[in-house]
Amino acid sequence: MLTLTLDALRRLLALGRRDAQDAPDGGVAPSVSGHKLRRGNLIFRLRAWPQLEESGRTAEIYRMLSVMSSQPVNRDWLESRCRMAPQQLDALLQKLVAEGALEVIDPGRFAGPA
Repeated sequence: MLTLTLDALRRLLALGRRDAQDAPDGGVAPSVSGHKLRRGNLIFRLRAWPQLEESGRTAEIYRMLSVMSSQPVNRDWLESRCRMAPQQLDALLQKLVAEGALEVIDPGRFAGPA
């Protein structure tokens, strides 16, 4: 019987995420910085469940990640539903982007000619 530990599965899935990010249309905004994450029109979608530190394993964060795993959300939604300080939310989003667990979609890319 083949048994994989949770860490081994995460490593395997992380390899797949890196491959998808390296593709020309990986969907993840390259080098997303904090000031860009604050734009209200960006859309966030969870690509994979991240490894959270002990301090990040709260019901509020799990609820937020659960919704983001099933539907894309924008920053306004995050700020209205989460009781996190904006700085904490920025830090979490940056961590998730750096891990490759979060897809950042800029709807401006899809706007037609004016």
